Amino acid sequence: MFRSLLIANRGEIACRIARTAHRMGIETIAVFSEADANALHVQSADRAYPIGPTPARDSYLNIARIIDTAKRAGAEAIHPGYGFLSENPAFAEACAQAGIIFVGPPAVAMRAMGSKAAAKALMAQSDVPLLPGYHGDRQEADFLADQAARIGFPVVIKAVSGGGGRGMRVVTAATAFSAALESARQEAASAFGDDRVLIERYLQRPRHIEVQVFADTHGNALHLFERDCSAQRRHQKVIEEAPAPGLSDAQRARMGAAAVAAAKAVGYVGAGTVEFVADDDGFYFLEMNTRLQVEHPVTEMITGFDLVEWQLLVAAGEPLPAAQSDIFISGHAIEARLYAEDPSRDFAPSIGTLALFQTPPQGNGVRVDTGFRTGDTVSVHYDAMLAKLICHGPTREAALRRLRLTMADTIVAGVTVNLDLLDRIIAHPAFAAGGIDTGFIAREGDTLLAAQGKPPPDVLAMAALTVLAAEQTAPAADPWDARDQWWVNMTPARVMDFHDGDAVYPVQVVRDGPAWRIGTILAHAEPLDPVRLRVCLDGDWRTVSGVMHQHIVTLRDGGMTWRFTLPDPLHAGDEEEDAGDRLVAPIPGMVTQVLAAPGDAATRGQVLVVLEAMKTVFRLAAPADTIIATIACAAGEMVQEGQVLVTFGDADQG
Repeated sequence: MFRSLLIANRGEIACRIARTAHRMGIETIAVFSEADANALHVQSADRAYPIGPTPARDSYLNIARIIDTAKRAGAEAIHPGYGFLSENPAFAEACAQAGIIFVGPPAVAMRAMGSKAAAKALMAQSDVPLLPGYHGDRQEADFLADQAARIGFPVVIKAVSGGGGRGMRVVTAATAFSAALESARQEAASAFGDDRVLIERYLQRPRHIEVQVFADTHGNALHLFERDCSAQRRHQKVIEEAPAPGLSDAQRARMGAAAVAAAKAVGYVGAGTVEFVADDDGFYFLEMNTRLQVEHPVTEMITGFDLVEWQLLVAAGEPLPAAQSDIFISGHAIEARLYAEDPSRDFAPSIGTLALFQTPPQGNGVRVDTGFRTGDTVSVHYDAMLAKLICHGPTREAALRRLRLTMADTIVAGVTVNLDLLDRIIAHPAFAAGGIDTGFIAREGDTLLAAQGKPPPDVLAMAALTVLAAEQTAPAADPWDARDQWWVNMTPARVMDFHDGDAVYPVQVVRDGPAWRIGTILAHAEPLDPVRLRVCLDGDWRTVSGVMHQHIVTLRDGGMTWRFTLPDPLHAGDEEEDAGDRLVAPIPGMVTQVLAAPGDAATRGQVLVVLEAMKTVFRLAAPADTIIATIACAAGEMVQEGQVLVTFGDADQG
């Protein structure tokens, strides 16, 4: 076994790899960009080295710099984690040339599976089931349109070098094919530097089921059962579970055998995942991910094996630590991905400082994998996932109950997260029944993404109690500025104006003996810790989590998150002018395209600026028929939320 391991990644996966390496007595070496100098993964390692500026292309994607750092640090092996360089065959080859062990498959296997078209041709030779489609080299638009017609609509266009839903478009009719093809090609070229596509039959309601495989250098290959990853939004996984609900033992055996055949077909070594789409008629090969998956913890929890340990053992030349006959399913595990994003704003990434990041204690079937803590910054440059909440139980129902309790005890302030969406998904009757398809979230959007609605009086009362508790503990530089409920010769009374978007909810707060009269509710609170309050509302007790940070009140109660702005009446500024005369950046990001010039006429809905942030593309369009007055941004420029990008004149100017 090697003695030192450089982890060429960041965030939760770097922390997770370090935990296993430490347990195995392997020295860990972290790398970090300028933005990550104080990150948790840096402090989790034995040693850490800077590798460049904040943008990933200058640091975590810089092969030469990482190899040079590994040499300087004396690293005997490199673990790539997932994302970044984990599926880059050139990186695996660079490690070999430097005499450093690459914890992953050989470059030839990566290349074989890295091209979706080539991989499907190879799978056909190995009798792995495939969807009808075109996976060839010809890429003329007319030819591809003919192929789509031959396959039969609906079809899906996929980037040959793609993944994560990028460069992917579903087309339901021939008339929409040309525009979808052009859009897919543009996105594929931007994301992967390769605009080639393939076309396949699109299953109307497929399940996404993947099989964890492992192989060593001694000719052994096996699977560790399947995971159901059908809960997706925009082809991005949100909730994963193992085993797949409703899968029979015979189906599980056939799928596992096909996955092992796929791994053997490319001479695979290490951890890999073979992904399938499935419906009532069967299952079909989708792609193979030649790395450890984000969702690997659910497999670990139902099998009892540490997959990172297996990776390190195999990379060191040792045989797999178990045979297929030694692997059994024990109970059920479910993982929910906690993202810094706002589902109500079309899943826009949420950037900022984590004023509070609190998850429940681990143990008793609860596991939390994260690379963040309170005070950390969620950057525009990296993935929006804050943590994975993973729960195990003897049955699926028990695991679901445990996950709901875990989410209820999680609170995040400073950025918007998808906690409420996750709770609505697992509470939905269709999800609870098991066997949803990949279109579930989009199809049930009216329910899952419904506006929260007007806050009831008890929520406003708890928000007020959160403010009062925060004011009692917050120091003030000037005693006359203190908000500690100390009043001279009068009954303490005030009005708190809680803002939720455009809505304002004024709440009168009056001291009533040892308690408070908040609206019509008699209330008081007992702080249990800096976050949790034991509140009494008209005699009924409950425990809630609440925090106030920079006039933002964040409240978690009953699995729901409420956020209110409470403007300071002593420091309130003027209201922002109406933004109808300009186009502003909805979030911090990089401008990748400017599609207009001053003086141009623009029609309502016409895309003027393309912005990229945290792997998401935002196409910013004209709000009405207008004339471009000024362009205040350029391609390649980093912009901040609210920054003016374009200003407009009158449509009748000319």
